[in-house]
Amino acid sequence: MKLTAAPALLQRFALPPLRASTVLLGFTVPISVALDNLLLAVVLLGVLFNAHAVWRIATQHPVARAAWLLFAVLFIAIFYGATPLREAAGILGKYMDLAFIPLFMLMLSGEAVRRKAQYAFLCAMGLTLLLSFLVGLWLLPVQHWMSVFATPDNPVIFHSHITQNNMMAFAVFLALLNLRDAARRRAQMAWGLFALLGAINILFMVQGRTGYVILLVLLGWLVWITPARYMRLRGKRWDWRQAMVAELVLLALMVATYSVSPRLQDRIGLVVSESRIWQTKQAKETSTGQRLLYYENTLQIVQQHPVFGVGTGGFPASFARQVQGKDVPATHNPHNEYLMITVQTGVIGLAFLLYLFYMQWRCAPLLNTPFEQDAARGLVLAYMVNCAFNSALLDHSDGLFFAFMTSVLFAGLRLENKSG
Repeated sequence: MKLTAAPALLQRFALPPLRASTVLLGFTVPISVALDNLLLAVVLLGVLFNAHAVWRIATQHPVARAAWLLFAVLFIAIFYGATPLREAAGILGKYMDLAFIPLFMLMLSGEAVRRKAQYAFLCAMGLTLLLSFLVGLWLLPVQHWMSVFATPDNPVIFHSHITQNNMMAFAVFLALLNLRDAARRRAQMAWGLFALLGAINILFMVQGRTGYVILLVLLGWLVWITPARYMRLRGKRWDWRQAMVAELVLLALMVATYSVSPRLQDRIGLVVSESRIWQTKQAKETSTGQRLLYYENTLQIVQQHPVFGVGTGGFPASFARQVQGKDVPATHNPHNEYLMITVQTGVIGLAFLLYLFYMQWRCAPLLNTPFEQDAARGLVLAYMVNCAFNSALLDHSDGLFFAFMTSVLFAGLRLENKSG
């Protein structure tokens, strides 16, 4: 065997397990951080055999390039500010998922493997949904391997109630898109049942309020785009008034759901009541009050360092100095990714974060299928909402899910047609 043939042969045998590991990430992200890290280590081996291809995607794919630019800004920001380099590098590592996007895209370049990756995620959420209902209906006692937040009144299974509801909302959205595209009645019934049970789990069982907002936004987006899809299939012109009627029907359904659910009323009413007292001494004793205090003081840090920020990893120390002498609880992040990025890298970093969302939105119509196009823009909407209430890219599970699902949905974008 020629020596030049050895790398090609090695690559041919290495790619299948690397692709399988990437697909399996869709199953492990909603379930296990330990398995995530193991699979990431395996997938990282793909760079050894495909460095040139990964670099090509990172520089030519508009979405992957935008993700790398944001990561590059965070990387540069570890070298300034008062944070020790080791601590700054530790925070940078939490954003490493952004750097994995080109590699994930390479592993998910085939349509069949992307479909398997999507189903892997939906299978994990189906398992989560089943266990959540069993715990919530008192048919299964809370187990030690479940989330530390798990109770029969808050049946969280693998992660926090925030993470579970956020991912479940997107799973419901994907199920509805699959329902829309399914040709067989049995498949339609299965996707419809999944979406219905998922929505019930979000609204009536699990306490993650960000999931309420994400679900509402995604349902609103689905209701807006679906009439247009049907009109185009029939060769007719889209009428925005039909979409507005559908949106009003959705709004009426949401109001009716709120009116018949005491639990939903309590959760939303709690936010309203806590918001009213956030400028009083009682604000620090409530979840909403604490977040508003975090936002207020974080904005003051941004005003002091508007252009370049305080450096990657510099938020905890800067916040501690900002609230010194104030009756404000300490925190390691402001529970808002826009503010977190801006504090660390200034408006430059914020601009690159918004640029990433913009490129995803802009490139979505260039994807191959209506499912990918609509799901891709749904992902953007979900994370724009998520980042407003949580440090979504800093968090391991939410950040890795963003990188993974971005790759699943955008890997099919043909680079030669990126200017579309």
